[in-house]
Amino acid sequence: MNLQEKTEKLKEILKSYPDLIVAFSGGVDSTLLLYVAHMVLGEKVLAITAHSPVHPEREIRFAKEFTTELGIRHVVVASREMQQADFRANRSDRCYVCKRNILADLIELGNGRGMAHVVHGANLDDLKDYRPGMKAARELGVTAPLVEAGLNKDDIRLVSRQLDLPTWNKPSMACLATRVPYGTTIREETLAMIDAAEEMILSVGASTVRVRHHGDIARIELDPEDFERILVPSTRLAVTDRLKALGFNYVTLDLEGYTSGSMNRNMTDAEKFNDSPAPKLRSYAPASKDD
Repeated sequence: MNLQEKTEKLKEILKSYPDLIVAFSGGVDSTLLLYVAHMVLGEKVLAITAHSPVHPEREIRFAKEFTTELGIRHVVVASREMQQADFRANRSDRCYVCKRNILADLIELGNGRGMAHVVHGANLDDLKDYRPGMKAARELGVTAPLVEAGLNKDDIRLVSRQLDLPTWNKPSMACLATRVPYGTTIREETLAMIDAAEEMILSVGASTVRVRHHGDIARIELDPEDFERILVPSTRLAVTDRLKALGFNYVTLDLEGYTSGSMNRNMTDAEKFNDSPAPKLRSYAPASKDD
């Protein structure tokens, strides 16, 4: 199928739902999914955004601004990953534990509103990498219309550009816990350090940044084209001073550059595809709403 055919297929898939909850992170994929769902279903769509220490504040701000501007019903819910011992332990199934609990929250919230269908923004490329959250979604019956329509990441950016969405060239984003090596306990103060460090580096002109937290060492991953910008003496010193003020003793630049999933390199296939028992589900707790 060509891009237009894939886009039309996405619309037909979404039209088939009588109502729809979209798990909306504010990223490239979920923004397109929400926009098209709202285009074809209007008020039958509800966007839900999870908010906790693992979610960068800049993503929450964008999600609120985007839905407000377009008049899309939107709810922000307090997800409680940090209350889950299985999540804080940061094993290789961390994302599975997180995703299963968050999606269960969305399903319960939807049931309370008489809405039976939940979708998330996974795309075709996600099937090629270690994505334990996909397993959780399948178990709970949460579907991925972008996958069904055959849309990969490049397709999604092209369609987003055609639709004049602000996310068409937005850097990929993942939760802050992905910056912490497996086996290292996830703590709120660690996540806050990472979030503040990345905000600062983005503020000096970096397009994509990951601050990988290795104890007292910050390993900065950037797109290689941003190396020259960050290594300007005044900028380099400003970044170093800020990250040390946040609590890092050593500030390093990874010369390989930003690599998606770099923390997964030492995982065995057995760890990646471990069929973990489903964790106990919990009820949702709305933090705020604007609908």
